[in-house]
Amino acid sequence: MANAGLQLLGFILAFLGWIGAIVSTALPQWKIYSYAGDNIVTAQAIYEGLWMSCVSQSTGQIQCKVFDSLLNLNSTLQATRALMVIGILLGLIAIFVATVGMKCMKCMEDDEVQKMRMAVIGGVIFLIAGLAILVATAWYGNRIVQEFYDPMTPVNARYEFGQALFTGWAAASLCLLGGALLCCSCPRKTSSYPTPRPYPKPTPSSGKDYV
Repeated sequence: MANAGLQLLGFILAFLGWIGAIVSTALPQWKIYSYAGDNIVTAQAIYEGLWMSCVSQSTGQIQCKVFDSLLNLNSTLQATRALMVIGILLGLIAIFVATVGMKCMKCMEDDEVQKMRMAVIGGVIFLIAGLAILVATAWYGNRIVQEFYDPMTPVNARYEFGQALFTGWAAASLCLLGGALLCCSCPRKTSSYPTPRPYPKPTPSSGKDYV
């Protein structure tokens, strides 16, 4: 019963991480404009995501521009896009595979070992998806840090970490943790012992043997 609870906890954590990855990919706040320097303009907020760049005015008006050309984007943004999409797709596959292997489901009840293996396979796919999301967010964050501390970057063109980046890190952590818990439900090998030989029962002696 404890193993079933651990399995369910891992699935819920990994599923929440998958949802967080989708939210992080869709949000445009991957990097926000840094108000470092002498010229501080607080009337507008500038932020960029994987698919668009937006400007938010102090009046509440938001204007966004979608990145039109794919080839015009830098390699870091293209790789981050690809890794996030791969992580989301792998997470979707892991959800279906792990659902079949859950003990609370009626699928494959005849073969319990194969059912547990399906849960472990789902956990492994969740781990791969979490690694893809973690690499994507870490790569993008490293690029922000390099550009921020680059002396050739103008002060008015520096950015900092956005909310979507932190959401991606949290999603990667949940996918990794949930996948690890699902992998803990791996079926243990039962050691087979030889069946003990039955000892022959002594035949009761009759009274005729005595003189």
